Amino acid sequence: MRRAGIVLVVTLLGPIQSLDTAVQSAVQAGRRPYLEAPMNGLTRFARPVTVLSGLLALALLDGTGGLATVRGCIAVLIPVNAAVEALKWSVGRTRPDGDTRRSNSSFPSSHAANAMALAWMLGRRWPRGRVAFWLVALLIGFSRMYLNRHYLSDVLVGAAIGWGFAVLICRRWPGLDPARIRTERTAGPSG
Repeated sequence: MRRAGIVLVVTLLGPIQSLDTAVQSAVQAGRRPYLEAPMNGLTRFARPVTVLSGLLALALLDGTGGLATVRGCIAVLIPVNAAVEALKWSVGRTRPDGDTRRSNSSFPSSHAANAMALAWMLGRRWPRGRVAFWLVALLIGFSRMYLNRHYLSDVLVGAAIGWGFAVLICRRWPGLDPARIRTERTAGPSG
């Protein structure tokens, strides 16, 4: 029975690896000198110190709901990162650039997971900016493939983890949903 399970997994993963390799080859063939700085900038933009600095600024500058929005974002980012790190350690996939450190494995992309989680949360808080938030998240995910740090499946699964936890937490704990903060603010006091 165990052998059948292993055969099934290998059979299912073969086409995914083939697609990953084909996309990686195409993206790497399309690298251009003028895109190196913007792609590195997008990757740096999604680093923890930048994200936490942005959340701190949001808490300080948005007096109408910034702190509540940040609380929701942190509540989403904690399980997102726990899930991503557990998967990285469990899977241990070598990065496209050859990095084999298990603690920094390729699958899934934490940059994509965090970017999508934040895009969802910030889009809930500021619906008019939703497209821009999603676009930045997509570009961050692409930058990870462009810089040869992740495969397509790493980015897609990371993005799904970020989006999934954001949706789950907003539905399970409505008090953490930035859309509720926005709605309560515009509704005004009752009475």
